[in-house]
Amino acid sequence: MSDTNDAVTNRSEIVFLYDAVDANPNGNPLSGSNRPRIDPQTQQAIVTDVRLKRYLRDQLDDDGHGVYIRNVQREGNQYTRGDLLEDRLKDVEPDEYDLDDDEESERFRDDVFGAFLDSSVDVRYFGATMSVDTDDVYAKHLPDHFTGPVQFSPGKSMHAVNENEEYDSLTSVIATQENKQQGGFDLDDHRIQYGLIRFHGLVDEHGADDTNLTVGDVERLDTLCWRAIKNQTISRSKVGQEPRLYCRVEYADESFHLGGLDRDLVLDDDRSKPDEELRTVRDLTLEIDGFVDRLAAASARINRIRIVASDVLDVSYDGDVGSVELLYDALREAVGDDAVEAVDVYEEHTETLPAGDAE
Repeated sequence: MSDTNDAVTNRSEIVFLYDAVDANPNGNPLSGSNRPRIDPQTQQAIVTDVRLKRYLRDQLDDDGHGVYIRNVQREGNQYTRGDLLEDRLKDVEPDEYDLDDDEESERFRDDVFGAFLDSSVDVRYFGATMSVDTDDVYAKHLPDHFTGPVQFSPGKSMHAVNENEEYDSLTSVIATQENKQQGGFDLDDHRIQYGLIRFHGLVDEHGADDTNLTVGDVERLDTLCWRAIKNQTISRSKVGQEPRLYCRVEYADESFHLGGLDRDLVLDDDRSKPDEELRTVRDLTLEIDGFVDRLAAASARINRIRIVASDVLDVSYDGDVGSVELLYDALREAVGDDAVEAVDVYEEHTETLPAGDAE
């Protein structure tokens, strides 16, 4: 691992795949019944970047990191943004500064800015709108918004999906003191049968300066994305989701990235079941030829590739079919052995925990 406190100087491009089995990966409340978001033309399932970021924020919160944009559904809306801002900055005492003095006021501004970002890791990643009272002594010394250097495009399934009609009218049996079989409530429960969802992300080294994003923050993503899907998809409609592939390409040249790497991963039609028959990850094979070949062509501009894949994900490359080892070997041949690092999620994530929490 690098010096985690270093400033980010390298751009990264992220490809992240996870799947959903008999789940609603992202309901649309405007549909009236929170149906899964599905593209009406292509029938691909859609997952917004907001949904993915919520998983990541909740995992950061569970790991003990300071999170500014909280999940009010988990906390019962007990905090306002102003309350959270004051809590973040309780160690910066305005009375200790002469705010009528320009130099002291500038020092207070710098201290407020630094303390807020130090204790708000989600803002360092994704930015935030500072929707607090402008008369607040702290808010007046912070920008109206922070632009996040880490951004994800909305995710889409790599194939058309089917909504599972069997879940449309599930019945819930509620036990009571008087009648333990009393119940029979229409849950209007909409889910897709299966979807392999593909996300594209970018870490902008220039935007990182605006939020004090560090190398350690970026390296945390290498385990955070995987663990967030493992740990945060435990509600009734979200259970059944699993991470399948995470890859972060760290580039060497300033302001350079290939772009659209996620679209270079496709389903191998000859080795995958038809879309309407897909039910689990074992029904498909991921073709990586275009992905590997494109990285090979840009190998001189790549510092390293950090990657982890599910042990049950089959891939095909240059006519061969195999497990994740085929993927790792193909990448090593494409960009060099030393440039490819297989991520050990559960070994490495402890290094990214807050000081005192790491095992």
